[in-house]
Amino acid sequence: MTVPDHIDRFAIDPFGSDIPAESARLRALGPVVPVELPGGIPAWAPTGYDVLKELILDPQVSKDPRLHWRLWPQIGEHPSWGWILGWVGVVNMLSTYGADHARLRKLVSPSFTHRRTEAMRPRVEAVTSELLDALETAGTGGDVVDVKAGFAQPLPMRIICDLFGVPDEMRDDTARMIAAIMDTSDPSPEHAAFVQQQIGTVLPALIAHRSEHPGDDLTTELIRVRDEDGDRLSDEELLYTLLLVIGAGFETTVNLIGNAVVALLRRPEQLAAVRAGEIGWDAVVDETLRVHPSIASLPLRFAVTDIKVGDVTIPAGDAIITTYAAAGVDPAHYGPDADVFDATRGADDHLAFGIGVHRCIGAPLARMEALTALPALFDRFPEIRLAEGELRQVPSFIAFGWQEVPVRLQG
Repeated sequence: MTVPDHIDRFAIDPFGSDIPAESARLRALGPVVPVELPGGIPAWAPTGYDVLKELILDPQVSKDPRLHWRLWPQIGEHPSWGWILGWVGVVNMLSTYGADHARLRKLVSPSFTHRRTEAMRPRVEAVTSELLDALETAGTGGDVVDVKAGFAQPLPMRIICDLFGVPDEMRDDTARMIAAIMDTSDPSPEHAAFVQQQIGTVLPALIAHRSEHPGDDLTTELIRVRDEDGDRLSDEELLYTLLLVIGAGFETTVNLIGNAVVALLRRPEQLAAVRAGEIGWDAVVDETLRVHPSIASLPLRFAVTDIKVGDVTIPAGDAIITTYAAAGVDPAHYGPDADVFDATRGADDHLAFGIGVHRCIGAPLARMEALTALPALFDRFPEIRLAEGELRQVPSFIAFGWQEVPVRLQG
């Protein structure tokens, strides 16, 4: 069946208050469900692992709204849809299709090779040690400290800013811009305008700075590609490629580290097994990405042709969200206890980094940072435990992470 526009749609919680429970409710409705995103944007949500994987790999699913979203011409008529422009109203790997996607990916991929990632390892280790020193000082006497603000957040921010040559004085603005894009709790035109203002201010300033002061960094390299061959990278593509790779390289790793810390502290028997060497840190990272993927749902993809999923047809031109959180806890793929964190599961087939030509090019760097940060944190503070109180999800149905991770470092 094809769902008409006037059908009742499942309203996605813009605050992401309980993403696992929402995923379960969606799954009960079928393999792919008509949903309403913040501001009233209609879309389809795959609810299981196999369906999501099939749609990601399907060449008849596009990421280019200009070519394949039938509602793209109407965006200006809906002020509450403006927030989506930070995701689809850009020109980078996240919002292109076919040859354009391949061209942009080919330009950026060499910057994230295994060799370059390994070259960053000493810097990651040094920053990790420095941040742990500061955390130890702050937590002296049993005071509560925020592991996110003091460790999980500044580590990837400093590394990605080093990689892209973001000067110290621009780093707070960069973090503020990324946080504004990730916040889906406010679909108002004012918030959308603020996001666009941030993008249009922070990134041009970075490009101008690196144009005047070139260095051994990836922003300088992309500027060189643009200047030497504008057919390969336009001004617009340069700006929005920086938005994508800096934002993805920062936010996703923050949540990966923070989510892993919380998962282990909530399961002391697994933490003990990890410390005893019975469970590897790679398994911890994979299980964190499966159960608590840094990106819960990513907007948007688009049906190039009518696509059948079971007895449902996604009409050509309709939007689809990429539901990593729902796929990761699909009982049909991971068993009846799929929603339980179990690092012995060996779930290295998770989709949290994407798959195929859409696999995240920064995945090796994110993994290396987490595999450096997590053992160092728990080795330094063997008595670390969560502080009292409820944890709060960041206000987003896209990002999957905690606003703060309050802990006590000493028993």
